[in-house]
Amino acid sequence: MADILTFPQKPEDRLRAALRRLDDALAEQKLAFTEFRTNLSALGGAVSGLEASVQEYQGALAATQQDVARSHAAARRLEATADIWLNQAR
Repeated sequence: MADILTFPQKPEDRLRAALRRLDDALAEQKLAFTEFRTNLSALGGAVSGLEASVQEYQGALAATQQDVARSHAAARRLEATADIWLNQAR
């Protein structure tokens, strides 16, 4: 069964009740804002970590690209050498 709440009869009592509810709401809002700032700070740390990881990955890709280019050039030199040897053998 539902509880029946009494409604304050005097205007001062209604005002006091409204002010109490407002104080409670402000305290809850302050707590929520503090939690929001904490979470925002944690998100900033996570984004910074992600940025560092992406930069590291980007560096690894650049190094790999250079290695591939060197390997490709070496393969082309070997191919040219093999062509020369084949032409000499004929």
